[in-house]
Amino acid sequence: MAIPRDFINELVARTDIVDLIDHRVPLKKAGKNHSACCPFHSEKSPSFTVSRDKQFYHCFGCGAHGNVIDFVMEYDRLDFVDAIEELAGQLGLEVPREQGTGKPRDQELSRDLYQLMEEASLFFQSQLRQHTDKQKVLDYLTHRGLSKEVVEHFNIGFAPDGWDGLLSRYRQNQDSQDKLLTAGMVIENDSGKRYDRFRDRLMFPIRDRRGRVIGFGGRVLGEGTPKYLNSPETPIFHKGNELYGLYELKQRHRDPHRVLIVEGYMDVVALAQFDVDYAVASLGTSTTADQFQLLLRSAKEVICCYDGDNAGKEAAWRALETALPLLKPGNQVRFMFLPEGEDPDTLVRQIGKQEFESRIDNAMALPEFLFENLAKTYGNEDKSVLAQHAIKLIEKVQDTVLQSLLLEDLAHKLRMNGADELKRKFNFSTKSADKPNQHKALKGRGTPLRLAIALLAQHPHLGEKLPEQPALKHIQMAGIDLLTLVLDLTRGQVISSAQLLEQFRGDNQFSTLKKLTQWDHQVADENLLQKLKETLVWLNNQYLEQRYQELSMKKNLTKEERLQLSKLISVIKNKA
Repeated sequence: MAIPRDFINELVARTDIVDLIDHRVPLKKAGKNHSACCPFHSEKSPSFTVSRDKQFYHCFGCGAHGNVIDFVMEYDRLDFVDAIEELAGQLGLEVPREQGTGKPRDQELSRDLYQLMEEASLFFQSQLRQHTDKQKVLDYLTHRGLSKEVVEHFNIGFAPDGWDGLLSRYRQNQDSQDKLLTAGMVIENDSGKRYDRFRDRLMFPIRDRRGRVIGFGGRVLGEGTPKYLNSPETPIFHKGNELYGLYELKQRHRDPHRVLIVEGYMDVVALAQFDVDYAVASLGTSTTADQFQLLLRSAKEVICCYDGDNAGKEAAWRALETALPLLKPGNQVRFMFLPEGEDPDTLVRQIGKQEFESRIDNAMALPEFLFENLAKTYGNEDKSVLAQHAIKLIEKVQDTVLQSLLLEDLAHKLRMNGADELKRKFNFSTKSADKPNQHKALKGRGTPLRLAIALLAQHPHLGEKLPEQPALKHIQMAGIDLLTLVLDLTRGQVISSAQLLEQFRGDNQFSTLKKLTQWDHQVADENLLQKLKETLVWLNNQYLEQRYQELSMKKNLTKEERLQLSKLISVIKNKA
């Protein structure tokens, strides 16, 4: 099932790109456009611009460019269909579907999996209220101090003991059973027998950023093992890309000041019970780059909370190495270490919210943790060894302000005369964080064909009243087919640059047109229409020249061709 093109065009037309981006990245008016520091790379001065007229964003630093759909895909890390559904949801629209082939089958499977996972979540919640064993679960929740409100907020449920509590609901539907297997909710053994993956466990649904259930974490109620059982990787669940509790956090705080990242589901829930409701969990893995990007886009301050033992320190160090290349100006990452034998769940119950948050406030800043750990590891060796390891880490930092701070700190610790001496001595690589693999801005007029396409792509209103150009379709020139398509799309209708570009998504011309929407053609606004007409005249003349060459070289001309050649000779003489 494909999404109708008309609906996508309507979505792009109804979503104002300035409003959309401003909710995520605060914009400032800059002439007729809006600007900000780019959310896709680190920079000190704004090079990210958003045009309300064109409904495009563009970064002159890293080359990021696109319309509202591109921004949601890149910023929220969604695929195309999810981005469409996200934008439609903001407008209160239902996404229609039409018959299609190929990839939409995968999209249909994903929708079925999301539906089954939501049904599974509702089933587990109902078992918490209705199952004959519900009292032992309620007693456990009471023992853990979890209120009804918190249980409901996180949609916590109960997977009853037994082999087919969930599976039995789909005994008459083989297709649903197969999809439950794909979704990781049931297991199939070597003999083909299927049974529930989660049994006699407290169930924590894991939601994506749109609130869809994509997986589960199940905690054993007694002393069994494993203590936590998680959903496996599936077509809709990739644990390295998700954070438990992020959706619930965003329901309470649209723009949280800080996010606390912990290890377990119960830690997140217990902290929320004590009104520390800005915690998320990394789903039992080391915090990945994708997860860090989610965190840094959610809040400017990220506090990584770990056990105070060696394993906790090692996990924190891995997190630091992951975070360094991702930090942008204004971001802060700090590290909070718990007393031995404690986790956030047990500690917050002992000391309460106020003291727990006091410890968060006093968490170790990234530079402090970095140099403390390096000193602990290499302190007994020559200072140059420590410096070389530190330099390798600092070179990864894209935030030039943080990078300078770290270099100055390192120089001070090595008793050197500032960062410049340090750089010279250790051959520090001065990669500019403001210019990461820049896509050079295209400048100059280029060919008339290129200019014509660029003018129409950036200012589609120019094509509204242009007459048809039938001769262009007969020119033998690379790229002429793109121009004729753009002319046809802009003639006789009001369309924005963003809508025009969206017509070509998935087409092999998409990247070319996208580049031309960013091209600095250097034509003044008052000369746009005149310049476009001049390029069309030049192209039509090219057709006349080509046709003249064809006819003049042909031996046996028809009567009609002789007449056409005569007219062409007359026209060309008059132009000479």
